[in-house]
Amino acid sequence: MNLAKNSIGTKCQVLLLTLAMLVSVLIPTSLLTAKAATGSISLLSSQGDFEVAYATISPVDGASSYKAYVKKTSQADSAYVQLDDELIRHYSNYIRVDALGLEAGDYVLKIEAVVGKTTKSVTTGTISVMAHDRSGFAFVDGDASGAYNSNGTLKSDAVVLYITEETKNTVSLDVVTSSKGATTKATGLQNILDAYKKGYDSRPLDIRLIGQITDFDVMMDGDILIKGSSSSKRLACGVTFEGVGEDATCDGWGLRIANASNVEVRNLGFMNCDSGEGDDVGLQQNDDHVWVHNCDFFYGDAGSDADQVKGDGALDTKTSSYITHSYNHFYDNGKCNLQGMKSESTENYITYHHNWYDHSDSRHPRIRTCTVHIYNNYYDGNAKYGVGATMGCSVFVENNYFRNCKYPMLSSMQGSDIVNGTANATFSSENGGIIKSYGNTIVGGKGVITYQDNSTSFDVYEASSRNETVPSSVKTKQGSTTYNNFDTNSSLMYSYTVQSAEAAKNSVVKYAGRINGGDFSWTFTSEDDSSSAVNEALKAALKAYKTSLVSVGGNASGVSYEETSEETTNATENTTETTTETTTETQTEATTSQPETTAPSSTASKLVLYANDLATGTYTSATTVDGFKLLANSSNSVVVESDTQNFKNIDFTRKIKLSGVGNNAYRSIAFNAAGETKVKIYAISDGSKKQTLALLDANGNTVATKNVSYEKLVSMTLTVPSDGVYYLASTTGAIDIYYVELSSGYAY
Repeated sequence: MNLAKNSIGTKCQVLLLTLAMLVSVLIPTSLLTAKAATGSISLLSSQGDFEVAYATISPVDGASSYKAYVKKTSQADSAYVQLDDELIRHYSNYIRVDALGLEAGDYVLKIEAVVGKTTKSVTTGTISVMAHDRSGFAFVDGDASGAYNSNGTLKSDAVVLYITEETKNTVSLDVVTSSKGATTKATGLQNILDAYKKGYDSRPLDIRLIGQITDFDVMMDGDILIKGSSSSKRLACGVTFEGVGEDATCDGWGLRIANASNVEVRNLGFMNCDSGEGDDVGLQQNDDHVWVHNCDFFYGDAGSDADQVKGDGALDTKTSSYITHSYNHFYDNGKCNLQGMKSESTENYITYHHNWYDHSDSRHPRIRTCTVHIYNNYYDGNAKYGVGATMGCSVFVENNYFRNCKYPMLSSMQGSDIVNGTANATFSSENGGIIKSYGNTIVGGKGVITYQDNSTSFDVYEASSRNETVPSSVKTKQGSTTYNNFDTNSSLMYSYTVQSAEAAKNSVVKYAGRINGGDFSWTFTSEDDSSSAVNEALKAALKAYKTSLVSVGGNASGVSYEETSEETTNATENTTETTTETTTETQTEATTSQPETTAPSSTASKLVLYANDLATGTYTSATTVDGFKLLANSSNSVVVESDTQNFKNIDFTRKIKLSGVGNNAYRSIAFNAAGETKVKIYAISDGSKKQTLALLDANGNTVATKNVSYEKLVSMTLTVPSDGVYYLASTTGAIDIYYVELSSGYAY
């Protein structure tokens, strides 16, 4: 993504002992069309996430290589630990470094660039790192942290494999393959996993994927398979299958897990799966203590059945126990989570928490037999149903947020499931299961039928308190099964922290999926709430997806970066020794004028309005800034205020508040377009519902509109059809604008 600034930052050297000025602009990563910075090293952004810290820098002109280091903020510089070379990645206009395996705390990253015989370096400020939420059944009577310790650090004897598109078929490892310690060299990821299957190598295995990974030469019917030799001899060394950064993507294949214990899958995007099994991730059989979290699940290829037009299962679990699925983001999947097979007779113990079911249709999850705890998930515009209970299962559904979910909770062959007749029931006439419901928020949809409403044909038993036990007299209409009250049994249940449904929704929107939401995101419309059809635009975008990753590793030889204008200045450069960079934000002053009396420039150019550059305050008259106009009056003001947002490495610190409905006279942003062009906007709804941002022509007529999410900052592009003055305004309610870029226009 290339965004540009049209204002030029300035850096002044210290000239006098009593007069020192340093004015520089720290431009976020994606706000550059950057080439290598001439002879300097400049920090663009730094941030912490769950057990990872990362930073981006501008490429350094003439640099032959880069190195990166991490330490705790409290430690001396001698404590710096060098990061693996593969954790340094080159993109078209920046370089990114990720430090994985950090326990919660404060850290500093240092990045070095070698230019000839000189080493230049930059250090970040303090980066705060959070701990992952290790809750749920995956952490009962065992562990599911894979190759990591419970504090988030890598186990001391773990083997780390880095998988890139270039190395996926050539990566090799000497694996112990006999009881006497003999090793066999295995080449290619699947062959390495097959060698581990023998069970002789006890070293934890951390498989780290970098960038977009397409099919391997050796796979198992189109999947990568993590598998032990049998149900009684499970692979138990501890395996983590994870992505590095925001863009690790499994494109065209799935991941299967069988006969395995202590497996973690995290920070990966799955799309376009066309394997024989058809699932993005499938826990196939005889697994225990598996944790799948912070992944993005997209469409797979269409299967042969009518209900597989969006692919088969996104994340299915069969004959497996002590499992947690958490903080995953499901994008319009048709069938999200199958939980259990018809042949299963064991209770199994499964937790789903803090998942975002984003316009996905069904199976959230669809449960047979099992004992399942579902808490703090966000059901967001689900066309068919939320939770489905069958075959005598016991399900505790707690403090979830259901927004326009058609049927939030269903039990087979009773209640809402047969409201349209038994012939139209959802679950193949299977027996029902008991759902205990407590603390859920339901907005829109058809609601639920409680046992208290109808003791014979109901969807849920609505508990009056979290610790209420469900009476044995509460039975399913078909099958006459009861609830096992696992959630009030201290010998079974785990310790966890439950949020209110509203707070959980906000946490899910903020943290579900890959780091920062991944490098591919999609914003749905209200029309998508009730549609289970394939979103053809989303499907096309997934098929067309290409990584922006250029190169992996510290070696910079032969790496090409995009050209830049010379308008960006760098923070203080360091040579041979490390000192912390200091930067001072510069503001662009606004000048006030009336729109009808201000003539635009006669020269067309790219225009950028960047809220970070504006002075905070309330604007009550037309104000010209960076070639745009903020239109306001005393009754309809425009406010610029501080706000911190990060979107794909873009750090925003201020926003322009369009505090209500606007038009071509007030509460809008005006610009003068040079012919047919594009205008890009970063915005978020300032409230609890989506708003509509409109492009208006000089007469105030609507040219184009975009829906603006209230849940997260989004990027959108509108087409300006021809020369003339245009306006950006909300037609429904308050919208916050962070950035506007006009591809070609005349500055006021």
